[in-house]
Amino acid sequence: MGYKGDEEAAPEVIKSSPFRYNSPLVQVGLIGLVCFCCPGMFNALSGMGGGGQVDPTAANNANTALYTTFAVFGILGGGIYNILGPRLTLFAGCSTYVLYAGSFLYYNHYHHQVFAIVAGAFLGVGAGLLWAGQGAIMTAYPPVDRKGTYISMFWSIFNMGGVIGGLIPFILNYHRTEATSVNDGTYIGFMIFMTIGTLLTLAILHPRYVIRDDGTKCTNIKYSSVLVESVAIGKLFLNWKMLLLVPAAWASNFFYSYQFNNVNGVLFSLRTRGLNNVFYWGAQMIGSVMIGYIMDFSFKSRRTRGLVGIGVVGVLGTAIWGGGLANQLGYARDDDLVKLDFKKSGSDFAGPFVLYFSYGLLDAMFQSMVYWVIGALANDSEVLSRYNGFYKGVQSAGGAVAWQVDTRKVPFLSQLIVNWTLTTISYPLLALLVVLAVKDDNSVEEGTSKEAVLPPAPLPVSTEETK
Repeated sequence: MGYKGDEEAAPEVIKSSPFRYNSPLVQVGLIGLVCFCCPGMFNALSGMGGGGQVDPTAANNANTALYTTFAVFGILGGGIYNILGPRLTLFAGCSTYVLYAGSFLYYNHYHHQVFAIVAGAFLGVGAGLLWAGQGAIMTAYPPVDRKGTYISMFWSIFNMGGVIGGLIPFILNYHRTEATSVNDGTYIGFMIFMTIGTLLTLAILHPRYVIRDDGTKCTNIKYSSVLVESVAIGKLFLNWKMLLLVPAAWASNFFYSYQFNNVNGVLFSLRTRGLNNVFYWGAQMIGSVMIGYIMDFSFKSRRTRGLVGIGVVGVLGTAIWGGGLANQLGYARDDDLVKLDFKKSGSDFAGPFVLYFSYGLLDAMFQSMVYWVIGALANDSEVLSRYNGFYKGVQSAGGAVAWQVDTRKVPFLSQLIVNWTLTTISYPLLALLVVLAVKDDNSVEEGTSKEAVLPPAPLPVSTEETK
């Protein structure tokens, strides 16, 4: 077996099935199922507008607490993941989703928002751990020339959770045409899925046991330490690559409060909001496949593929936000609107519905594009866990601000303009990052494992956390 730094060792090609337990395909699929059950259901809950409540104040304050702690633990999450390993990190992270959904079940009866806010803060900690680990798995495990494909596969599985999660409130509240808040069964359904996702994290292998089909390991690091991770995380704030990512990271969750509360939540009836969520998250599956194909197969040059992908998302984003502006000019925060219903509103329902669908399409394409760029900067899970943690931390800081912006009753039109501006600014900076840092020869600057390995034997579950 070769050793780290051994330039003469050539990786052996593994002939075994890509569906073996320790293959990147299976492990990325597993983390997709985990996110299907936990953040996928959370997205469906948030997409209802106001957490499924008539008054979005409690949900806005809970989301502010969530994204504030998420901003901190998103950045720290990569280091924690490298120290604790995936199972403990992901299990702890996913368990907080169950608590969050349960807080809204409590709120349905007592209307005390303190529990929801505290649960939101805990969820921010847990989400930081989950998404740092998820980002490392999704961007580090795949072959270098198929990262877009694996990202789109993950995104499709993950967002199927939002589709199924959207069906839960739609079905359970279908006949409650005059209802303003979802029923208890909706929250209980979310909690069941989230519990299943938490248990699924125990099936995730440590990256040192995951072997690509070309024989390379996903990392050569068997352990890390608090000091090592603290220094590495601190350096991210001076890393020019990460600084170029900041506008895209800040923008990538900033628009959720506007889209969920002020488009879906304001314009549509309760049951229609659930139906809209099915199509919003379904559109994300389509968008991720589209951008994944462009990023992996459109041109021979990887740098060219990256630039073309950014250009496509930029043009599509401009068109969709332009449609959003046309829609937003038709209503304001203080207007007394008649809620649109998919069965009763006829053609009036079609335009806003297509717009909301398009917002979901753009979200997936934008975030998958950013993940592809991050994955092109390195090829080792230790490095990419920190990069993805930094991305999620900045993203969550933007989200914390956005939810408070809506709580402060900022005009809808102003929110739309800010969202459009933030995403537009990010495109040229991402293009510059691709030009300066993405190699055409499928190599990466840091963290590429070249260790040769033999076809792996079955791995005992108990060895994963051994340091």
